[in-house]
Amino acid sequence: MNNLLHVSSSPHVRDKVTTKNLMFDVAIAMIPASLYGIWQFGIYTALVIVATVAACVLSEYVWEKGMHKPITITDGSAVVTGMILALNMPPEIPLWIPVLGGVFAIIVVKQLFGGLGQNFMNPALAARCFLLISFAGFMNNFSSAKLGFDSVSGATPLAAMRAGNEVDLAAMIVGKIPGTIGEVSVIALLIGAVYMLVRKVISPRIPLIYIGTVAVFVFLFGGFDLTYTISQICAGGLIFGAFFMATDYVTSPITKKGQIIYGILLGVLTGIFRLWGGSPEGVSYAIILGNLFMPMIEKMTLPKAFGKEGK
Repeated sequence: MNNLLHVSSSPHVRDKVTTKNLMFDVAIAMIPASLYGIWQFGIYTALVIVATVAACVLSEYVWEKGMHKPITITDGSAVVTGMILALNMPPEIPLWIPVLGGVFAIIVVKQLFGGLGQNFMNPALAARCFLLISFAGFMNNFSSAKLGFDSVSGATPLAAMRAGNEVDLAAMIVGKIPGTIGEVSVIALLIGAVYMLVRKVISPRIPLIYIGTVAVFVFLFGGFDLTYTISQICAGGLIFGAFFMATDYVTSPITKKGQIIYGILLGVLTGIFRLWGGSPEGVSYAIILGNLFMPMIEKMTLPKAFGKEGK
């Protein structure tokens, strides 16, 4: 009889997948975009990535050591935060800026709120917005980037479209454009996205609804121009943000209805920022604002317990 009855504390349904496994897969998924960025912009971009990741990992270690908390750097979350932040940096950014951003992401946004799972917004995106506000000149300077292709340097495709100029859609898909280290190649980003989908690290619900909402919004309010709409999807950080940042477990809803609402909200905000905002980009600010609305969205869409409030 004792062999048939096993009593244990919850949770009663467990999975072999750990935080470390998930973070490791996300880091692997960002390797194609990282390698492409290094190949296109030069070896200096590798230093940006390494320095930012090191700043995040070291900040987490020093904080937890100083606060006498368990050391969690082996779970990989600090590495992922560093990679996301680094891939959002211009290729010629002075190293001290992303390093400062890494410290801000880990200490201010993550650890001060209790560590992994307690942060109310994506640490890497919060740090990027902090750097955009604090060092706008450096963060928006793409004119000095040394491209590995015979491509147009200077204005990014989003800035060119905002100015009314035509852009090369094929160049955006391949990545022969100026931009941040990790956002320029649609192909490289989609390789990483497919990897995460195959490994079931993320669900396609939020990314597809997010991108689809941006497409509909831009088509309706951008002049019913299909080429312009596709260019908006491929340009900037939309694909990177949709698959690698909007799907963050901590700051995105877990309910299906909540994910649908969340994706639509991000898409509408991104469309508003891109078409009418002061900057041609808007993905980072859209996701940050979406993070703030997430608790309310989740509360409204949580299913009722079986039999509760039933008629």
